Amino acid sequence: MDLVNLKVAQQRVDFPTAVKTGLGQQQGLFFPEQFTPLDNIDALLDLPLVERSTAILKHLIGSDLADATIEQIVATAFNFPAKVESISNEVHCLELFHGPTLAFKDFGGRFMAQCLANISDGEKITILTATSGDTGAAVAHAFHGLDNINVVILFPKGKISPLQEKLFTTLGDNIHTVAIESDFDACQALVKQAFDDPEVRDGLHLNSANSINISRLLAQVCYYFEAVSQLPKEARGKLVVSVPSGNFGNLTAGIIAKVLGLPIKRFIAATNVNDTVPRYLRTGKWQPKPTQATLSNAMDVSQPNNWPRIEAMLERGEIKPAEIKGEMIDEEYTQLAMKQLAKQGYISEPHAAVAYRALTQHLEEGEVGLFLGTAHPAKFRESVENVLGQPINLPGPLADVAGKESLALDVDNDYEALKAHMFKVLGA
Repeated sequence: MDLVNLKVAQQRVDFPTAVKTGLGQQQGLFFPEQFTPLDNIDALLDLPLVERSTAILKHLIGSDLADATIEQIVATAFNFPAKVESISNEVHCLELFHGPTLAFKDFGGRFMAQCLANISDGEKITILTATSGDTGAAVAHAFHGLDNINVVILFPKGKISPLQEKLFTTLGDNIHTVAIESDFDACQALVKQAFDDPEVRDGLHLNSANSINISRLLAQVCYYFEAVSQLPKEARGKLVVSVPSGNFGNLTAGIIAKVLGLPIKRFIAATNVNDTVPRYLRTGKWQPKPTQATLSNAMDVSQPNNWPRIEAMLERGEIKPAEIKGEMIDEEYTQLAMKQLAKQGYISEPHAAVAYRALTQHLEEGEVGLFLGTAHPAKFRESVENVLGQPINLPGPLADVAGKESLALDVDNDYEALKAHMFKVLGA
C-alpha cells in the first residue's frame, strides 16, 4: 500500500511504516494517492462482518501484510457486533457501542493495537494520544498489557464525563493518563509538539493512536459496509448517512467506503457549535473559533485533524462537494433530539442526537437515513438523565469501573512540564 504524506509529497511509505510512524514530516497525514474500487459489492455485502472486513482490508493494505496476518488481526479485533436499529421506516441508527469500551473507537483502537503487535518486532513503542472522551478508553483497553508498548493519554481535565474518564484512568500498568489543565485542542497541540521534538519522538519511539493513524481509519471503513448489509437492498443508492463529527475520522472513513463503491448517496457532517467544517463548506473559508464546551463533548474540536484527508478526496474528484452537507446543531436542539428519540422508544446520548437532528432536517422524500450511534448512552449518564429525567442503568464495563480510583496525574498546559513527566514515568 503506497501512502503519501499530504504535506510533504516526496515522503512515501508503506502501510507498516505509516502505522508505526503515525504522523509524517511537518505533521502531515499519510493517505493513499488514490483508491481502487472494490469488485462485486453486492457479494461482499452478503458476507459476515469478519469475513467481509478481512476482504476489504486486504484490498486496501495489499501485500504490505500477509493475508493470514490480516485475517488474524481482524478476527481478534472485530469480535463484537455493529447493529442497525430502526427508529422508523425511513430512519435507522448504526450502533457502534457494543465493544469493550462501549464506543465506536473500539473498532479502530483494537485493529491498530493488533497491527502494531504484529509489525513492531519486539521494539519498544510509546503511544501518545489525546482524547476528548472515547479514544482514551478504546486505546487504553486495546493496548493494555501488550508487551513493549507504553501508552500516554492526554485529556482535558474536568471536560470528560466521569464514567468515560474512569474507563481509561483506572487501568494502570502500561497505561499512563495525564489530565491537562485546558481543552482538547490544547491536548492535541501538545501531542503535535512532542512529535516535532526529536528528543521525545526518537527517544521514546513515539506513535499516535488518534484517528490520524491510518490503521484506525481503515478499520472504520468496515462498519459502513456492515451497516448497508443490514439494511433492505432497496435502500442501496438512496442512503443518506449522518455522522457526528469532531476530529472527522469517522466521516473520512465513510467517504472512503463510498469511494470504494459502497452505495451511499450523500453524507451529513453533523457538528455541535464547534462548527468549523459546516461554515467552511458553506463559505469556503477555514476560520476556526475558540473551542466551546458542549453536551456532546467528544466533538468539542475546532481544528479537526482529519479534514485534509477529506479535502484530498474532494480535490481528486473521488467525492463531489454536493455529496457532503455540513450542519451545526446547538445545545437546545441536541436536547430536543434526545427527547424526540426517547418518545420513539430509543434512548440516545448527545453525539448521536446531534447526528439524528441533522439527518431529519435534510432527509428528502424517498431517501433512507442512517445516523451513527457512537457511544452507549450510559457513558453520558449525567447528561442523559438530566435531559430525559429518567435513570440510565450502567452496563457491565461501566459498573465495573464506577467505584475505582482514577490514576491520572494533573499536568499544566505546558509542553516542557509534559515532556519531563513522560521521561519520568517511562524511565527513559
